[in-house]
Amino acid sequence: MTQNERIDRIRSDHWIAFDRATIVLNRLTSLMETPRQSRMPGLMVYGSSGIGKTMIAKRMASKYPTQYKRDLGITKTPVLLLQAPPAPDERRFYQHLLSTIGAPMWGRRTVSELEVRALNHLRDMDLKMLMIDEVHNLLAGSYREQRRFLNMLRFLANELSVSLVVFGVNEALDAVRGDDQLARRLDEHFLPLWEDDVEFSRLIQTLIAAMVLEKRSSLTVASLRTILKVTGGITSRIFIMIKSLAIDAIKSGEERITDEAVTAWRPTWNKHAWTVPRETVVETG
Repeated sequence: MTQNERIDRIRSDHWIAFDRATIVLNRLTSLMETPRQSRMPGLMVYGSSGIGKTMIAKRMASKYPTQYKRDLGITKTPVLLLQAPPAPDERRFYQHLLSTIGAPMWGRRTVSELEVRALNHLRDMDLKMLMIDEVHNLLAGSYREQRRFLNMLRFLANELSVSLVVFGVNEALDAVRGDDQLARRLDEHFLPLWEDDVEFSRLIQTLIAAMVLEKRSSLTVASLRTILKVTGGITSRIFIMIKSLAIDAIKSGEERITDEAVTAWRPTWNKHAWTVPRETVVETG
């Protein structure tokens, strides 16, 4: 593999398994294995922005891809992943759903017409799990609009006998809990910010191992704490930092991530780059 190919691989959007994500995926897989019943159990996965919710949702959807049954002439979609509309709008939701499954409805249609079309298609697809990402978007609407949107999700889950799984930031939790019937159906799984512990150390080891470097990177505890402080314990930022350090290591020929590189690295997620005072790194050791 050439240097450019290795760098392209690091930059690409590919799955890197880590313990916390695996736990959620196992819970979702368990829901998929639950026999179909009138009131299917579901799950709400919540946590700070960038903590890894969308990454997990996409991975789950990829594990159950759409399949065309040639002998039956039908398409089966066990898992459907949708992003909630920017506001709790039933019409936009159904239009997006129909477009996603390749059955858009053109022209002005009532919500009821869109609903019937969506239900017919989803039944034919033998759907087992409906996943809604960015469910916190419902907070952009009024209380009444939020209730209507949540009622719609509950209605779909009931009509199709599918597991409903929603992903959102912490603020969406109270809104979902506001619908008593839906809240009783959805177990809750919280994804916290990363902390200075063994779990975080294993995450860094897992990420570095996936970076196709030719030499082993042995980071000190001080470097791990620096990574945690720079990223704020946010999964997406941790991934960005480790990937950037790995690419720099390949380009420089170092082929490993060093403590010095961690100390010198500067974040790119805001224009006022956070800096790591050298004195702070020494003290945390």
